[in-house]
Amino acid sequence: MKWLLLIGLFLFSSLEADTSKNNNPSSIKTKDLQKVLYLSYEELPSRVLKGEIFKITIKSLSTTNNFTDIIYDLSDSYGLKLLNDFPSRKIGDRYYYETFYFLVTSKKARLPDFTATLIDYNDKEYKKTTIKGNELNVVALNPKREFANILANSFSLINYKTTSYDNKHNIIIFVATAINCDIASLKLNNVYKQGIESIDESYTKSKITYYAIVDKKMENLSFSYFNVGSNKFSFINIPIILDDDSVTTQSDLKPKDLSRERLKMGIATTVALVSFIIILWRKKYIYLIFIILPLSYVIYIGIPSKDICIKEGSNIHLLPVLNGTIFETIEKSYYLKKEGEVQNWTKVQLKNKKIGWVKNEDICSY
Repeated sequence: MKWLLLIGLFLFSSLEADTSKNNNPSSIKTKDLQKVLYLSYEELPSRVLKGEIFKITIKSLSTTNNFTDIIYDLSDSYGLKLLNDFPSRKIGDRYYYETFYFLVTSKKARLPDFTATLIDYNDKEYKKTTIKGNELNVVALNPKREFANILANSFSLINYKTTSYDNKHNIIIFVATAINCDIASLKLNNVYKQGIESIDESYTKSKITYYAIVDKKMENLSFSYFNVGSNKFSFINIPIILDDDSVTTQSDLKPKDLSRERLKMGIATTVALVSFIIILWRKKYIYLIFIILPLSYVIYIGIPSKDICIKEGSNIHLLPVLNGTIFETIEKSYYLKKEGEVQNWTKVQLKNKKIGWVKNEDICSY
């Protein structure tokens, strides 16, 4: 009899647990939610390169039109950096094409699991849909020393300029654009100093203004990048020509070339002297005009550059751009020679003969 009683108690407890489970609102809710969204990959890359930007497109098919949006949750990925929080969307006849951009940051990487949720007009809930991510075939490059750490579909110079930096070095400023490139990772070899002056980052098209300080003996600045489209290394070559003013960047860093001015002063002085001799000889004072004009020019050219007062704590910038490189900070106010100006910046010559830029707001008002 005891064993019959034990069997009865066991059957009763099992029935009660099953009834409790079926009466659980969350269990019923999950079971009854309708699946109306289906996901698939448009295309998966057969391989990716470490440092490469690539895209993944998800095809989303909904069996209902009564929705406002599809939102995505990405999880369980590694070795990747998501570059767009919201996908780039294109709407086709039947599918939503959702494109995500990723940067490969490691030698091992896995695509995330994409979980999509449909947002209904009337706040009706539907079952979430998940498409699992895959491990990627990541290839790491083995480049030569001239590689500038850039992988891109294209990398192009817009312009460049070279000027003297100090007695031992020249400074090269160049502006470049790139397609599908982590342009902030640019790094050159065999240079004294380097850095970013300004940058416009985008996972599609980006732009950078970069400077490199090199030895005066260097005749060309050459570096390579990996062209993802052609699957090979491509070279960029910048000739170092100090007197080339046919190209410009955002500023004119070159100090005034006084040699030509001295030649002009010499010619003007000679003309004035010859005119003076003619006046004494011919006693024709009408020729005084030939003295006044060249002498006025000599006086104008001979006026020394204006010295301006720089406030204490002011920063001297390499280029007249916001958030640009600061290579010196003024510890106390003193005067520097003014070399030129552009917009809200003034070009100055430091006591060590280097050229820099200071914001107009950092110039003394008196």
